[in-house]
Amino acid sequence: MQPQTVSKLIGVAIVIFIIVIAAANSSYVVDPGFRGVEVTLGKVSPVFKGEGFGWKTPFITRIIPVTIRQQTRDLTADCYSSDLQQVKTELRVLFRVPEASIVQIYQGYAGDPFDSLIAPRVQEALKEVTAMQSAEQIVKNREDIKTKALAGVRQKIGTLLIVEDVVIQNIDLSHELETAIEAKMVQEQEAAKAKFTQVKAQIEADTVVIKAKGDAESIKIRGEALKQTPAFIDLQIVEKWDGKAPLYVGGAGGGGVNMLLPAVDVKK
Repeated sequence: MQPQTVSKLIGVAIVIFIIVIAAANSSYVVDPGFRGVEVTLGKVSPVFKGEGFGWKTPFITRIIPVTIRQQTRDLTADCYSSDLQQVKTELRVLFRVPEASIVQIYQGYAGDPFDSLIAPRVQEALKEVTAMQSAEQIVKNREDIKTKALAGVRQKIGTLLIVEDVVIQNIDLSHELETAIEAKMVQEQEAAKAKFTQVKAQIEADTVVIKAKGDAESIKIRGEALKQTPAFIDLQIVEKWDGKAPLYVGGAGGGGVNMLLPAVDVKK
């Protein structure tokens, strides 16, 4: 093979190789749950790229993927209560990057958006909330602390990022403070139990009094009815009569007073 032919073949191979590389670099694929930021020679396009396949300028344009999926990160915050007690809180933050903020975050903030934007504001919001309550209130009102802290974080971040939730996983206090709070809670429970027992006894006593008053009133009404209607007694005798003849009632062995029970007029 002549040298000129060899040179031509090498040139053609180089051209084909360049074409293949250019073709490979002129396309991109954005995976599901991601959006692409287009950067051409250092200039960022204001419009992001959606999911799927697309074309770009080879060698000079890059497509940088940014996730829009919900992410979960753990965070620790050292706070102080209103009574100057140190409170160490372990958090779990759920957040995501909205599509409208993808290009802005890439241009304006370096590194992970959680580290640069979310974590400092979560810690700041939590410290502001815990500073308004005592250590005991922080332990008792975890849900209220979480709600207020989440509202504060959302207000500080705005619409740049979306914080879905802030979960308080654990609240650590000093051993002495935990012991004191536990003892106080036990005393409160015992006091509540004693108060319940007292109220229960009072209710039972009131029930007895009410029942006694009701029985007395019933007896009084019955007595007044008997006074006003003497025939009511005869009616009760008739109702309870077994149909036998009147009996003599007397002392045994002929002693005592013999008495003949009067026969009641049944028709009457």
